[in-house]
Amino acid sequence: MEFSSYVRTLGRGPGRSRALTQEEAQDAMRQILAGTPAPEAVGALLMLLRYRGESAAEIAGFVEAVRADFAPWSGARPALDWPSYAAGRTRGVAWFLLAARLVAGAGYPVLLHGWNSHQNPLASVRAALPAAAIPEASSIEQASTLLQSHNIAYLPLELFAPKVLDLLKLRDVLGLRSAMNTVCRMLNPGLAPASVQGVFHPSYRELQADAGALLGQSALSVIKGGGGEFERHPSKEIAVFGLRQGAPWQDQGQPLSGEARRLGDGDYQVTDLARLWSGDLQDEFALAVVTGTAALALHSLGAADSVSAAGELANTLWGDRNKTGAV
Repeated sequence: MEFSSYVRTLGRGPGRSRALTQEEAQDAMRQILAGTPAPEAVGALLMLLRYRGESAAEIAGFVEAVRADFAPWSGARPALDWPSYAAGRTRGVAWFLLAARLVAGAGYPVLLHGWNSHQNPLASVRAALPAAAIPEASSIEQASTLLQSHNIAYLPLELFAPKVLDLLKLRDVLGLRSAMNTVCRMLNPGLAPASVQGVFHPSYRELQADAGALLGQSALSVIKGGGGEFERHPSKEIAVFGLRQGAPWQDQGQPLSGEARRLGDGDYQVTDLARLWSGDLQDEFALAVVTGTAALALHSLGAADSVSAAGELANTLWGDRNKTGAV
């Protein structure tokens, strides 16, 4: 079908427009990645989706097209997919990186991947990787190798889906985020059986869970996290949406800390990631962020029967973090 037909389907007006089917969305994204539609048509499609609100079928179709476009994964596969595509203007140190490292140290290979815009230096995920002792891959092949040697790796978006990065950067032209921000969180380039995702707007929790089901994802946890990352705020109740064994699932968690503060509060430096891990920094709030986030990831992996049991496991792993493990 001609690309203009998809724009017309979305934009015909009240009572006449409709969402794209999963197959239509897949074909539309296939054409975008091939570079055949005019840039104006691409922008129109993305902004109409933004205005209407993208559907789970549209997200799933886009993801299928992107997966078919990038190089297939080979070698060691991750057990857990951990996307990082949030902006960081309002958040602080990326404590969630230590949660990912804790999970990897427990024997579950973790693949982080992402691209982050509009960040302040303190919130930069890539700048924090060395302090969190997480290696950054320079290719898809190296990411697989790092999973074998370190059980964890960070794969930049531009290395496996550069065309998607170009679409993300249209935000600078259009002035608004697009459905591509959600698509990136669903990409799961290593096809890990479990995935964790953070959102900034709560309404996207169910959208991403529904899209995951359409994509055949087995286990998925989606939360409203710090700045849109998969990072639990320990002073607040947490609502978790997602999938378990491919079926819809949700749970609620109580606050882990009585300390009322924002994640971005505190006079921290990126190097405090290493200091918290080593024990040189004693900070109960930061520690609760790490173990609380790790607990949700561990539950996603099936390492515990309940979120509370996963919390106990995370605390035990933290206490043993420097005794064993590949990272």
